[in-house]
Amino acid sequence: MTTALAPRTGPPATEPWSPAEFEGRLRAVARERYHDRHPFNVRMHEGDLDPAEVRAWITNRFHYQRYIPVKDALIIAKLDEPRLRRMWLRRIEDHDGRAEGEGGIERWLRLGEAAGLDRRSLLAGEAVLPGVRLAVDGYVNFCRLRPPLEAVAASLTELTAPDLMRLRIDAFERHYSWIAPEGLAYFRTRVDQGRRDSTEALALVLDWARTREDQERAVAALSFKCEVLWSLLDAVQQHGADTGNGAGNQGRSRRDGRRGRG
Repeated sequence: MTTALAPRTGPPATEPWSPAEFEGRLRAVARERYHDRHPFNVRMHEGDLDPAEVRAWITNRFHYQRYIPVKDALIIAKLDEPRLRRMWLRRIEDHDGRAEGEGGIERWLRLGEAAGLDRRSLLAGEAVLPGVRLAVDGYVNFCRLRPPLEAVAASLTELTAPDLMRLRIDAFERHYSWIAPEGLAYFRTRVDQGRRDSTEALALVLDWARTREDQERAVAALSFKCEVLWSLLDAVQQHGADTGNGAGNQGRSRRDGRRGRG
């Protein structure tokens, strides 16, 4: 005997998500796949990195930081309204500054100096790992090649960034006091900037993604960005393991951090 199938209920699979559901899906990706869950970040926030690991992270993360205004310039070139270009231009100014010695890139260089790194070496980028270069190139090319919706949606990792910045400030003050407090200025500034940027970008994505296909592409773009950040930490973590600095040395990392830069 056959049993009749129950009729389908709810909208078809091609029906757009409601704005609330779409936003919820974006926030879920940012919350569940963001790199704050990466083992390296977990160890950082628990105080289990030794000075060499902290410096390796600062060095390689700087390679990502210096390309943020580059990808933002590529996004600006896609925007067809002066209002939107002005809004996005502010992101470039946040990182490059309006004058020499200002901006997020300068603050990251000062973080490196506070951790005992040489500014010229950071700018030269010779210690940047191949995996980090590949991840950053992938993100820049994504913003170059994909349409505005996806390029902007990829930036929505900022939905989670302010909370991570507050956690990082607390972790560095608590566990890595050998880094001078003024070196943490980048993290302090990004709390408010990240909140503002994510609010603006989210509004654009919710407005532009009118079809289910567009919504799914936006979610996929954000997932891709999470993978970029995760891959960056994969490379740094593997470098630590290869050089003898890493999870296997957690017992001594806290002691080394307290001793300072030696």
